[in-house]
Formats: sequence, structure tokens, C-alpha cells
Amino acid sequence: MKFLYPLYFIYQWLIAMPLMIISTVITSIVIFILSPLLPNSKISYLPGVIWGKFCCYIFFINVKVSGLEHIDRNQSYVFVANHQSAFDILAVYGWLPYIFKWLLKIELRKVPFLGAACQAAGHIFVDRSNPMAAKQSMAKAVDQLKNGISVVIFPEGTRTKTGKLGKFKRGAFLLAMELKLPIVPITISGSYERVKGYRTFPGTIEMKIHPSVDVTTYGMDESSALLRHTQEIIRSGINNLPPNPLKEG
Repeated sequence: MKFLYPLYFIYQWLIAMPLMIISTVITSIVIFILSPLLPNSKISYLPGVIWGKFCCYIFFINVKVSGLEHIDRNQSYVFVANHQSAFDILAVYGWLPYIFKWLLKIELRKVPFLGAACQAAGHIFVDRSNPMAAKQSMAKAVDQLKNGISVVIFPEGTRTKTGKLGKFKRGAFLLAMELKLPIVPITISGSYERVKGYRTFPGTIEMKIHPSVDVTTYGMDESSALLRHTQEIIRSGINNLPPNPLKEG
């Protein structure tokens, strides 16, 4: 099928990418307007869901989700997922049926439209270079996570460069322990294969939601053990999906 790639490459840059940019701007404006009026409501959250699904569809990416039966929609959680590519954000936004807040790098606040929309929606920016500011951001997270509102964190801190699971940082686990909120590990597979440099490839992303981890069984001095346990759960769910279909024989 690789003979189709030149056609897909043209489609990607002339149609899919412009549609993604336009939809991102429109979604950001809608969220910026709705979020202050209807904070933490399904109405103000819906544009992000539509955006995530739309962007995956226009790149011919199918998202398969399993394990939704493990979560209670009335419970707040700390969702912890591995990070393979930018499509992880779209998959989580589009297919995780929860109102949640992202824990984001402070640099994203400067992205036109997107940064203002994230701030209006109450997503949490963390300045990792400033411990005091990072602590204040985590305090803001404490105020947000109630009444079924959850948080999604990529504990690797950045996307994998090799496709392999990277080292986890402790912030997500300390936050969950402080709030006594269950951690829900999420394994994302196939997202790494969808992006190579500036090229995208159609295919499947799998998002596996594992049973929650009860953090109250760990003492505050056992965050490293909780981190390792969660990391192994996520690692256990990683599937070796088929390579990019447009590159196959």
C-alpha cells in the first residue's frame, strides 16, 4: 500500500492540516467564550471532545477504547497515561468520557488561541523550572478536583522519542496521595506509529483503561513504590500494533 503514500502526503498538507488548524482556532474561541459562562459543564467541555475526534478522523486514525467499565463517572480520578505523540491528546480528549483538567507545561500558555482557551477552561499550567510556581499550580489542582472533575497527566513529562516507555516523574503520584484520589492508569498504543517527524500515517490508536489504584494503601513516603506499580501496569498494556499501513509491502 505504500504506493498510496504520495497521495496521502498531499492530502495531509493541503487538506488535513489546514482543517486541523482551522478547527483548533474555532474550538479555542468557543471554549474561551463558554468556559467562564458554564464552568466545568458538559456544554463547555463538548467542543474539545468534538475537536479531538474530528482531528483524528481527518487523518484517518481510528481510536479503540477498552476498560471504560473500570471507572465511575461520579468519582474524581488522577488519570495517568504514557505519551507517544501529539495524537495522545486528541485521543484522550475525544474518547475519555470525563470532564477533566490537563496538567500542562507552562510553555503551552503562549500558544496562540490554544493557550488562552486552556487557561479559560481551568487547565493547570506547571512551570517545572520554578519549584515555588509548580507548588502553587498543584495547589490550584487541589481546588479543581472535586465533584467528579478529574485530571489527566503524562508523567513522562514529554513524548517518547523511541516508542518505549520513559521515566515517570513523581508529581502525579504525590498529587493523588495528597488528595486521596484513585489513580487510573491508561495505556496508549499505536500513537507513536502515527507520527514520524512532520509526517503522519493513518492507522489505529488503542487506549486501554486499567482498574484504578487505591493510593490510600500507600504511605506518603511510598510514592516511589506507587509510581513503579502504576508504571508497570501501563507497560503491561502496551501492544505492538502493525506498522504504518502506507509503508507496508
